[in-house]
Amino acid sequence: MLHSFKKSALLGVLLALAVAPAAVPGAADAKDILLTGVKPDKIVMVDVKAREVIKTLEIPNAAPGNLTITPSPDGKIAYTIVNRWESVSGIDLDSGKEVFRADFSSGKTRVKAMFAMDISPDGKELFVFQSPVKLGLGEYEVQDTRVAVYNTADGIGAKPVRLMPAPRRTAVMSLSKDGKKLYLLNWDLTVMDPMTGAVVDVHKVRNWGRANFGEPDILDVWPQWETAGVFSTPYYVVRTDKSPDDPAAYKTGLLTLDLETDEFKMDGFEDTAVVIFSSVINPVRRNEAYMVYTTLSKVDMSKPLAERLVKRINLDHTYYAVNVSSDGTEIYVGGTMDDIAVYSTADLSRIGTIKMPDGGDQALSSLRLIQR
Repeated sequence: MLHSFKKSALLGVLLALAVAPAAVPGAADAKDILLTGVKPDKIVMVDVKAREVIKTLEIPNAAPGNLTITPSPDGKIAYTIVNRWESVSGIDLDSGKEVFRADFSSGKTRVKAMFAMDISPDGKELFVFQSPVKLGLGEYEVQDTRVAVYNTADGIGAKPVRLMPAPRRTAVMSLSKDGKKLYLLNWDLTVMDPMTGAVVDVHKVRNWGRANFGEPDILDVWPQWETAGVFSTPYYVVRTDKSPDDPAAYKTGLLTLDLETDEFKMDGFEDTAVVIFSSVINPVRRNEAYMVYTTLSKVDMSKPLAERLVKRINLDHTYYAVNVSSDGTEIYVGGTMDDIAVYSTADLSRIGTIKMPDGGDQALSSLRLIQR
């Protein structure tokens, strides 16, 4: 009888294992992997906790380099703007093979992708902001800017399944967590229906209309919201009620957009002291932001205005892009030259450096985090 019980118990365990779900990206045992690009034609995968490059993948016909990188939601494919900004290539991160390719230009129409790109939460559609021109004998005829939507399953030679008019100057584009809203950062933050292209809302940026303030200015082309689910970017603005020679007339602030709730904020944190290119939100302490260019800044937006800049350090060279670990403990700065520098979110102490293979230049590439 005891022998029969043991056999039944063993059978139960085997059945449980047979129906247990397989490990998926984002599971407890998954690692943080950074994706970056190096010129002229490489995607580099970095195990950030191990401080090492684990794989370098070649992109066909990519020169002079890749631009925006958009990972698929399952972390298996990296889509990147390449070929003088006239193509998107999708590279399988396991096999290294090109599994998706969309070439934009044809005949007398030249089409450039101007940084902004994102993928639907189910991974089925890729959204690319495009700027087309018609080529004349001695001139370019500028066409209306647009968002081209591709089915990722169409693979090599993919053509747009939808073309939707979009505001000129769009530099960053992201989808809401549920995929029902498409956000386009231009002079304002336009909210579109991703199926029809209809404008359903506008979060005002340049046209915010605040008393005693001019029009805010933003320079940002770096998508780095995946860990916190919050898009953020620094902005600059001038107070119109102060003298132009008064340092207090010039303000720096942080724009945030929660991609799950649509909550939109623009709040200042200091009199302008340095130039900042891009920012990222801590996924654990979502009041904290980290910002980068020639300096690395830590900001706590929950504090009173005068206390929001927590710390700032000088960097050894310029960095354009910044990201943060999924556990909120490490900051990664890159997007230029041949290294990714690692800093502690606690005190901004430098705790690591990861060199690119063969001194590869990352300039203008995204710095994206996936889990595998």
